[in-house]
Amino acid sequence: MASPISRLLKDQPDIIIPAELDKRGHKSRERKCVSRNDVRDPAEMIRFVLGPENTVYPDILGKLPGRGVWVSATRDDLKTAIQKGGFKRGFKGNVNVPEDLTAKVEAGLRKHSLSLIGMAKKSGKLFIGFDQVMAAARTDALGWRIEASDGAEGSRGKIRTLSKAVAHEVELKLPRVIGCFHSTELGAVVGREAITHCAVPHGRIAKSLGISARRLGGFVPLVPEGWADAQHEAF
Repeated sequence: MASPISRLLKDQPDIIIPAELDKRGHKSRERKCVSRNDVRDPAEMIRFVLGPENTVYPDILGKLPGRGVWVSATRDDLKTAIQKGGFKRGFKGNVNVPEDLTAKVEAGLRKHSLSLIGMAKKSGKLFIGFDQVMAAARTDALGWRIEASDGAEGSRGKIRTLSKAVAHEVELKLPRVIGCFHSTELGAVVGREAITHCAVPHGRIAKSLGISARRLGGFVPLVPEGWADAQHEAF
């Protein structure tokens, strides 16, 4: 029979935003990073817990019970924590660190970001396709642009140019881009075969997506290095 922690690890909801990672209207409590040995905003970190056989598991949503150990959300920080005994110190004892822990963290962050895009779709807060995104960009500033990694440069550039111009006009922050998902991955979360362009307006979901995207950006480039226009899409 699976242990309680195993069931929780398997059954975590994809789209819950933990209070410690939600920056709406209050100051986040700081947590100590066992890699940097200093305190940081948990919105910039990943929480880890111990599961069966003292195995370290990533708690992407920050909801699992038990003692938590926090690591800054970058591949290098996690590597340092693993190699220099950060988890042993944090949990105050010997622990089992899986060889694929970094891959599990990246996969969890990707899944969470995609789930937020799916939640935006269910809430009616996702513009889908080139025409919808362009129409939305003409009438209001976008919170986040989401571009498939295999999308065409030309269409992407038109959306970028218009959305930046509108943001300047209404004096809001420039919409940033998430470009690390394939068109089939984006299509799967909105019930289509493939999606190349979509966007989220400013608001609660955009803020939550921003937190998730910034953490994911510590493990995978949000702007693919292979894009010819990557220098114009700096995160």
